[in-house]
Amino acid sequence: MSVLVYTESEQGKLKKTAFEAASYAKAVANQLGTTVTAVTINANDATELGNYGVDKILNITNSELNAFNANAYASSIEQAAKQEDSNVVIVSSSADSKYLAPILAIGLNAGFASNVVEAPSSTSPFTVKRTAFTNKAFNMTTIDTAVKVVAVSKNAFGLVESNGSATVEDFSPAIPAVGVTVESVDRATDKVTIADAEIVVSAGRGLKGPENWGMIEELADVLGAATACSKPVSDLGWRPHSEHVGQTGKPVASNLYIAIGISGAIQHLAGINASKVKVVINTDPEAPFFKAADYGIVGDAFEVVPALIEKLKAFKAQNA
Repeated sequence: MSVLVYTESEQGKLKKTAFEAASYAKAVANQLGTTVTAVTINANDATELGNYGVDKILNITNSELNAFNANAYASSIEQAAKQEDSNVVIVSSSADSKYLAPILAIGLNAGFASNVVEAPSSTSPFTVKRTAFTNKAFNMTTIDTAVKVVAVSKNAFGLVESNGSATVEDFSPAIPAVGVTVESVDRATDKVTIADAEIVVSAGRGLKGPENWGMIEELADVLGAATACSKPVSDLGWRPHSEHVGQTGKPVASNLYIAIGISGAIQHLAGINASKVKVVINTDPEAPFFKAADYGIVGDAFEVVPALIEKLKAFKAQNA
């Protein structure tokens, strides 16, 4: 019996969440006294997973799976779990995995725990710690089914390297009828995506208009960050809806989240609470965001941000 982990990739390259999920799977395998098997789908080179505790890789290469389809992906992972006799299946808490995980759990007749942040506190009974109430609280969940599906929250467990290597085997599951045809996919290739960003620079109506977004993009460029915005900004058409973060937009679990000119409505805070360090820049000292912030600057963004950019550039130049 092996712990099975689905390791996500995009355009042939493994995502950071793949290595985090593998690290978590290794921790579970250590508790159970077993090994880790990873499933990859159309990944060009998955051998690096061996550095994060994976012993064996089941490599699926199939053009029918070039575009994500929850049913087809869940079926492929289910077949891998049955082949490996895996009682614990690990996925990440990405948008794709949250979509496929319930389908996978049904196929395996398994209990499913999402948003898990720590290795199991017990394996008998199998008990995990999860976030609840949009990251405002935690609960301890016990899964008592024979097979368990666990989705690990992004940036919660972290990357844990271990000296090892993984064998690679080709795996060819039966692909169910997809029923959906993807005609094209448009990707922004010159920007850091919000989903994968370690740092996110976000701005709101305090920027006064789309013409002032240049300094936000410059700050993000200096930090190697993704740009984001509040819901009113995307609703006004100042920024694309793909940059809208919050409860009704994209969730963010970055290491650093910088909010500029955002008051901090409850829906926005719910979507970014999982970020580890939150910095707020706002002229209003009573802005709700300051209560959630780790660091706050009361000041005019049009003065603070350019000064911050200048200091960061100087620091980078000194340490180049």
